Amino acid sequence: MSTLRDLAEEHTHLRPADIDHLHRIAGDWQLLSDLSFADLLLWVPVDADGTFLCVAQVRPTTAPTAYQDDQVGRIVGGPEVAHLGVAYSQGRIWREGDPVWYGDVPARHEAIPVRLRTAEGEAGEVIAVVGRDTNLSTARTPSQLELNYLTTADDLAQMIADGTFPPPRHPGETTSAPRVGDGLVRLDAGGKVTYASPNAQSAYRRLGYASHLVGEDLAALHRRLAGDPLDGTEASNGILAALRGEAPPRREIDARGATMLTRALPLMPAGVPIGALVLVRDITEVRRRDRALITKDATIREIHHRVKNNLQTVAALLRLQARRVSMPEARVALEESVRRVASIALVHETLSMSSDEAVEFDGIVDRVASAATEVAATEVSVGMRRRGSFGVLPAEIATSLVMVLNELLLNAVEHGFPPAEEAEEPPVPAASGMVPVAAPEVDPSLRPEVVVSAHRFRKMLHVSVADNGRGLPPGFDAERASRLGLQIVRALVTGELRGTIELRAGANGGTEAVLVVPLARNAPDGRSQA
Repeated sequence: MSTLRDLAEEHTHLRPADIDHLHRIAGDWQLLSDLSFADLLLWVPVDADGTFLCVAQVRPTTAPTAYQDDQVGRIVGGPEVAHLGVAYSQGRIWREGDPVWYGDVPARHEAIPVRLRTAEGEAGEVIAVVGRDTNLSTARTPSQLELNYLTTADDLAQMIADGTFPPPRHPGETTSAPRVGDGLVRLDAGGKVTYASPNAQSAYRRLGYASHLVGEDLAALHRRLAGDPLDGTEASNGILAALRGEAPPRREIDARGATMLTRALPLMPAGVPIGALVLVRDITEVRRRDRALITKDATIREIHHRVKNNLQTVAALLRLQARRVSMPEARVALEESVRRVASIALVHETLSMSSDEAVEFDGIVDRVASAATEVAATEVSVGMRRRGSFGVLPAEIATSLVMVLNELLLNAVEHGFPPAEEAEEPPVPAASGMVPVAAPEVDPSLRPEVVVSAHRFRKMLHVSVADNGRGLPPGFDAERASRLGLQIVRALVTGELRGTIELRAGANGGTEAVLVVPLARNAPDGRSQA
């Protein structure tokens, strides 16, 4: 399905600013659709002969749709869209005409011209038309709620024709809540309530206001109800701003353990301020869950922080023990253990600063790579480079993967580029642990370098650690290698990560370790989890 922008750019000559305005309408017109009890279709002219293209559609949540099939992408001309032509050419809302039939569904056509106001604040030319099509099969005598809905919808429709709806969106705001069905309050020009829907009345009752809202000064009521004077003042100022024709950001009111979200919209048909529309929603349960999640997140972060501290303590104890050991082999083994513990601590340190059980892994890889060059027992200056991005990884993958990369990077530096005295003897291949045999010499013209590459493909993470060192010896077999580092790598990749690893000669010399790790996890019942 093509997007609004794709269709408009492909079939019309609308300017980018025009298309952006159509996007704002499509992002906020569920409100108008619900108030109108009607489908809304956004039509743009294709040719001068009166042909129109539907680039967006929304169905009401308050009434049955007039269209069973999606109309987006449909190009129509002739008598079927004559009402759209009138609204487009004359710049007025079209409401004339008899009902039409879509199959066995009778519907009433309306057409609303769409204008984009100029930089000087004047009404610009018509750039599109909103078709408002109402399913008449369930027509009945309207209630007070429906009459207020329809009256408000007509005011907003006129504001679309004037170019004053929708209002500018505030940074970080979404259009998901509150909606018409959550609660609607209509104010007159003086800020007094002229109508409040039953759901709106219930939301205010949760805040402690038991009387009927009609006739109340809503701005003053918000000041009285709010438990925090600052919140009450902000909510009150939002109402007053809407009455002045402004579009304030959404506000929350907390009182008596309940929380209500409010959105105030100015009503200015034909540029005349006649009042405001206030949408309200009881979000008490949502905020209670938010607070529970925040507490849980804080607890989890504190646990990761303590695990990190404990791991650093273990690493410090091992480091102290290594200093007291006289056997060189034992000292090297303890120092390797220190590095392994420290690499795990890096993951928990990152998780302690994250709001969920996932980590941005690129930063961890960069720190591990930097540490590998600093602690590796080699006289050669080895450069480290990362190519591609690991992205965000779950904690259970990150913890094992960081240990794998730590081993591969250390071995690539130490065994791919050994000290000068070791280079004269039969070398040990990177991460192999094989019996020493003769290996190719390192090309002295190449700058020693280790490159870590990563990319994602079809829910799999592909990683390679490649060096341009002396490479693998003839007859190397990773499956029969006995060195502890490689045993750890194989166990973690095939066990914890459920992936594969291959050690091979690099395309341009040196050694390359290639890992393929699935990013999806299987649940206990066998189903896949992302």
